[in-house]
Amino acid sequence: MDTLVAGEVTSADGTRIAFHRSGAGPPLVLVHGAFTGRDHPTLREVAVALSPWFTVYNYDRRGRGGSGDTPPHTAEREIEDLAAVVALAAAGDPVTPRASPGPPGREPPGRPEAPPGGPVMLFGGSSGAALALAAAARDPAVAKLALWEPPYHVGACAPSLPAGFAATLEGLVRRGRRGDAVELFMVAAAEVPADAVTAMRAGPSWPGLEALAHTLAYEAAVMGPGNALPTELLAAISLPTLVLNGADSARWMRDAGRAVAAAVPGATHRVLDGQPHAVAARSLAPELLEFFVAG
Repeated sequence: MDTLVAGEVTSADGTRIAFHRSGAGPPLVLVHGAFTGRDHPTLREVAVALSPWFTVYNYDRRGRGGSGDTPPHTAEREIEDLAAVVALAAAGDPVTPRASPGPPGREPPGRPEAPPGGPVMLFGGSSGAALALAAAARDPAVAKLALWEPPYHVGACAPSLPAGFAATLEGLVRRGRRGDAVELFMVAAAEVPADAVTAMRAGPSWPGLEALAHTLAYEAAVMGPGNALPTELLAAISLPTLVLNGADSARWMRDAGRAVAAAVPGATHRVLDGQPHAVAARSLAPELLEFFVAG
């Protein structure tokens, strides 16, 4: 089993960004979407699966897990956070790692050998895909880009977000109504039925969701007003790009994936059979491996 190294890098505004590093080979950075971080099972399992081929950096976006959170939040600051992780990965991670909080038996006995660095592979899932797109459009260290279901709203069947969505979420959290912020995000942005959210509020996972409520306004800021497709940004991306969707996801998400792939020059679009938006790592990892090692 690969050693799991915990480290951190400082973003442009001084915020500490925490990551786990595993594996060996060319660097690969994973970018999470809403309600998730480096300890979430999906990308944690993807990191394990790809570690034999890549040095994988699985990081906590600001406001989550071990990362800091310097106010005020802006989408630009999240792009800077990702740029700091990418720069570290490209340079070969010349930092002293912190003690790993990972599973017993995976802590390094001492300072591990520095990874090789070089051009960076970048993956973003859901709203993390929008963040990865914004970073890849301006960062020459990124060599390839893979995306899972960037949730842009491109057709009539897409959700209609209320005006000032990010400000509304931020206001609910500021007034101590964290649960209401989570419910609004789930119903309006993720299309979870209201009765299902009511049942979730009584379940054991709800406190963990409320703990991340302050980051939901961050997601809305990263996606932009109305989750509109950023056509100029997409047209400026000149990297090999793979856009993935699940066959069992909502139609509007598949529409968004096709629109992104059509707007990024030379991008490839694939649909994974039997996969919803909450994709299984066992289905996602082989697609990423095939794409990142090709060529």
